[in-house]
Amino acid sequence: MKRGSPTLSTSYLVKQLPSATVFIDRTFSIAHASDRWVNTFGKEEVDIYGKNLFELLPELSTKWKNVLENCFQGKPGPMGVEKVLEDGCEKWYEWSTSSWYDDKENIVGAIIQSNDITEMIVSELKRDRAESLLKHQSEISQIGSWEYNVIENTVQWCSMTKAIHEVEPSYEPNIETSINFYKEGHSRNAISMAVFEAMEKGTPWNLKLQIITANGSEKWVRSAGKAIYRSRKLVSLMGTFQDIDEQVLSILETKNNEKLLKTLIDNLPLNVYIKDTESRKILVNKAECDYLGIEDPKEILGKSDFDLYPEKSAILSREEDLRVLQTLKPIISKETVNIRKDGSETAFLSSKIPLVDHLGNSYGLVGISLDITNIKQKEKELRNLINVISQQNKKLINFAHIVSHNLRSHSANFSMLLNFLIEETNEKEKEGILKMLMSASGNLLETLDNLNEVVAISSNVNIQKEPTKVLQTVTKVKQNLSGFLLNNKAQIITNIPKNLKVNVVPSYLESIIINFITNGIKYKHPERDPKLTLSVSKLDKQTLLSIEDNGLGIDLKKYGNKLFGMYKTFHSHENARGIGLYITKNQIEAMGGRITVESKVGQGTKFNIFFNDKN
Repeated sequence: MKRGSPTLSTSYLVKQLPSATVFIDRTFSIAHASDRWVNTFGKEEVDIYGKNLFELLPELSTKWKNVLENCFQGKPGPMGVEKVLEDGCEKWYEWSTSSWYDDKENIVGAIIQSNDITEMIVSELKRDRAESLLKHQSEISQIGSWEYNVIENTVQWCSMTKAIHEVEPSYEPNIETSINFYKEGHSRNAISMAVFEAMEKGTPWNLKLQIITANGSEKWVRSAGKAIYRSRKLVSLMGTFQDIDEQVLSILETKNNEKLLKTLIDNLPLNVYIKDTESRKILVNKAECDYLGIEDPKEILGKSDFDLYPEKSAILSREEDLRVLQTLKPIISKETVNIRKDGSETAFLSSKIPLVDHLGNSYGLVGISLDITNIKQKEKELRNLINVISQQNKKLINFAHIVSHNLRSHSANFSMLLNFLIEETNEKEKEGILKMLMSASGNLLETLDNLNEVVAISSNVNIQKEPTKVLQTVTKVKQNLSGFLLNNKAQIITNIPKNLKVNVVPSYLESIIINFITNGIKYKHPERDPKLTLSVSKLDKQTLLSIEDNGLGIDLKKYGNKLFGMYKTFHSHENARGIGLYITKNQIEAMGGRITVESKVGQGTKFNIFFNDKN
């Protein structure tokens, strides 16, 4: 300010100064003040003039007195920065001093000016906070920065970039050593090409590469950079450098675990799949694809059972899925039958296990199915085999019974007759005994023949049936038994259509007819000649062959349960009849047929044989 004594015009000029300005004398009393200063630091104009500055503003630092006293000595200086509450807001002012001279060049006081630096302070605070935050984030995310000055050919790394490279804080890199930190091969070639293209074409880069640190550690890093131009001239390259080793290793480990898990489930002998809450498949293994006849799993993903199976099967599966998802209770090893769209059936042992998140809510399910179709087939075959063995065992027991009984009877008869022959001296009596021995021998041969027939039927498990004309078989039997029928004056009546056929084993049908005809004649009524009637009628899916005689008849109430048992005959002299009926019944059952009996004592017997029309 121009030196001079205070005047009224000076006071008027000071009041209009745009900056907050105050004049104090050597006693620190206020002589002049601008309106800006009064409004900012004072109360009213009448209150400040002549008042001591430090009394008016007691919050001022006492060190300011020393600054003002130096100013009184011609040594002005800054007073510092002061914070003031103005209209409820914080304001920052920078105070400076200068000596106040009169017109004789004498220092009469000091001039104090206050400049509002609130915006600058706020900006500095924001910058400091931003720098602090950036540094903190850099330390957490391990992101550093770097710059390559193309003009000066110098490289600068921040402290974090140096820490990632595991070099000393004093380390000074250059462009060549910076590139050589990258692992030889792909990483070094990639960064070299990126730097070259950035310098030649201005192409930025952001690459995931590997480096070898100063300590020999191998790390994954993310290197990013771009070209900086000034007046269309390349002046530098700058960018960021981040340590991503843990993230990359974690991702690689996850991928390896996923690959291991995929390899495992793809090679399990089980159908494995994962469904979402809508029962759509989001993962399937190779066995599931093979079962559905699919090469690429993508053909199944996103599809539900309604897309893959008949509606009825899909509805049942969806109901199971909902039960598991809603109750969170798994279904373990449930035996199910899957029907594919082509109609083929597969038996499974199926399990469905809910997938639950950290809140306890289901977000899908895992399905595991074991194909047990072959096991079920083997089980069925085993049951059939057990049934066959059981039947064979029963037959063996019966066979042992008849062998024991019949052969023992014949043996005892032979032994008795031989004893009679040895002791007998009369030639005629001996001749009679020899005839009885011959007869016993014939009976033994007949018994052995019957036993052979029993064995043949029991051992023949793979019989082959074929359509056979019934009347033609009956005619053949009558021709073979013509002498037997003539000697017994037997009459055979047939009511059988000429071309009617039944699905049977031809030799068995012939044997059955022979057995029933000879049986009916052997056990004829003593008071009448034997007469047999053979008739055929068609039933639903069956053909009925009836053979009726007029012989002795059988008391079915008394002997019905013994009629077809091996050697369980109802009279000791009718052993052959019992064996014959046993053989005949087994032949009929071996062809899938059945037999019933109607009989009255003294009136005759009717045997009804039912043959199935299909194999």
